[in-house]
Amino acid sequence: MNAERDLTRLLAGMRPELDPGRYVFTTVDGPAPAGVAPVVTVTEPEGLTLVVRQEEADAAGLPYDYVAGRITLRVHSALDAVGLTAAVAGELAAAGLSCNVVAGFHHDHLFVEHDRASRALDLLNRLSQRSAESAG
Repeated sequence: MNAERDLTRLLAGMRPELDPGRYVFTTVDGPAPAGVAPVVTVTEPEGLTLVVRQEEADAAGLPYDYVAGRITLRVHSALDAVGLTAAVAGELAAAGLSCNVVAGFHHDHLFVEHDRASRALDLLNRLSQRSAESAG
């Protein structure tokens, strides 16, 4: 499957999907503890950031202060596509929703406040529909 670069087609075809899980951001000094399977890792000078399911963090005793829902944009976006992150984050920001975006090779993943994830999903679906209509 070819990765999409056109912003209108990216937005129209993003098909956002909400994962039912609860995710947290935490950090460790070494590798991820046993029993923890991160969905995202980021190496920083201060430590290894992990995004993990909340129940795994709790079982491992990892600290966190932000619980997120995970929305995957099902469109295969090119890594050099321009504007998708800005359009999505702007739509959510206009509604007062924060968004932490992680780009995978095939898809973009949005981590939003868990208690407002359904609202974020609704907004993204509306943005996608508007884009599809404008592409006509």
